[in-house]
Parts: sequence; C-alpha cells; structure tokens
Amino acid sequence: MRMSKTLSKVKLPYLLLLPGFLFLFTFFILPILNLAQTSTQTPIAGGDTGEYEQTLRFANYIDAFIENREQFARSFIFAICATLLALAIAYPLAYAIAFKAGRFKNILLVLIIAPFFTSFLLRTVAWKQILGEEGFVVPPLRTFGIISESTTLTSTSFAVVLGMTYNFLPFMTLPLYASLERIDPRTMEASGDLYANGITTFRRVTLPLSMPGVVAGTLLTFIPAAGDYVNAAILGNPNSKMLGNVIESRFFKIVDYPTAAALSFTLMAAILILVTLYIRKAGTEELV
Repeated sequence: MRMSKTLSKVKLPYLLLLPGFLFLFTFFILPILNLAQTSTQTPIAGGDTGEYEQTLRFANYIDAFIENREQFARSFIFAICATLLALAIAYPLAYAIAFKAGRFKNILLVLIIAPFFTSFLLRTVAWKQILGEEGFVVPPLRTFGIISESTTLTSTSFAVVLGMTYNFLPFMTLPLYASLERIDPRTMEASGDLYANGITTFRRVTLPLSMPGVVAGTLLTFIPAAGDYVNAAILGNPNSKMLGNVIESRFFKIVDYPTAAALSFTLMAAILILVTLYIRKAGTEELV
C-alpha cells in the first residue's frame, strides 16, 4: 500500500506535465517536423505548381540563403535597431514606474499593456497615418527644417523600425519593470551612504541587479522582431522587405514551399545561435 502511494507521488508530476507536452507535440513539434521534411523537397517533373516530392535536397538551404541574403541581413539589422531603441525608451520608463510612480504605478502599468487591447494590424496601420503627409509628425519637422519638403517618413526603413519599436515596446518594458521592482531600495540607499553619486549607484548597483530584466526584455523584443513581416509590409517599401515578407510570399503567393521552409529553418537556427551567444555573454545562462 505504501509502495503504491510512493509510485503515485512519483508519477504525479509527469501526469501534470502530460497535457502541456501533448499540446506542444501537436502544435509545435509535429509542424516543425513537417517543415523540416518540406524544406528538402523538389518540384515534381511535369507536375502542377505547388506539387513537390521528397528528394532530400539539402542544397535548398544554400540556394535560399544566397538568393535572400539581403533580406536576411536586413531582418537582423532592423531587429537590432528596434531592440536598442526600445531598450532606450523602456528602461527610463520602467525605472520611473518602479521607483517614482507611487500610487499611480498600477495605472501606468495598465497604460503600457493597453495597446494589446487593439489589433497588432490596426496599430501598425495607425503609424502609417501618424507618419503620413497629413499626420502630426511630418509638418512640424518640415517647419523647423529638420527634413526637406520632398522627404517622407512612410514607406521607409525608418518607419519600419519605428513601427517595430512601438509594437514590441511592452515586451521590453514589462520584464524591465519586474526586475527593477524586485530591487531592494535599501541597496541604493547603502550605495549613497558609501558616498556614491547617482550615476555610480546606477552603474554599480541598479543596472547589474536589473540585468535579468534587460536580457529577458531584449530577447522578447528581438526574437519576434527578427521574424516580423507586418511592419515591413505596411510601413516599408520593396527595398525594406524583411525575411518574414519573403517567407510569407513564398508560402502563399509563389507557392514555393521548400524555399519558404528552408528560410524558416535558417531564420530559427540563426536566432537560436545569436540568443545562445548573447545569454552566455550576458552571464545569465539560468534564463535558458
């Protein structure tokens, strides 16, 4: 009797994990395996468009990368720029909410997540209006001579990065706030008692203690930004297309499934390698 109870206790954690594992197996592992076998297919000779057969042609990866290397590089450059810009905006915001907001803390947190109540697509379209000729950004910039009369902000790489920064800003702000909010204010007071000024206290105490939030926020921003295609499709032009736009076009317009699958796998592998190196460099391997 006692043995059966012990076995039941041992099996209980695995039984609790079973629903989650089945969900991941059905909606993540199986699609990934299907994507893998699709990436090595080739068109059937004499077949219709979209008909492929398994030939284990791994050269699809090389061909897809060489053909789309510009979009590949642009995706990571845009994602890095958006991540750095989001970090520059989110850190002071999260710091102010954590230490200076007082009784308005909950209201400010609600305002940060408020954009999630609106469709991602609608938020991006709104930026097209904001940065348009009749918006409230371009006319003042032209009035002060910052941009010329012929300069536009829509359909540019700048607009794409700006849209990505805005859309993913909550993913950066919330982890930063959670990390900063856990810092004991007495540690900063102790730094002051040891004659450290505000800048030194931030550099030697606040920033190191908030690094888990920085790492988590940059990952939550960079990973979806690298694979984004909505902002580039709405706010960009043909010269600012990202790899996500190529994958979407190959899947749904050109019907070139092997190339699209190979690009998807290449993008996932590159992100995984960069994330692993970044986490190890940041010294926060426990986040993996």
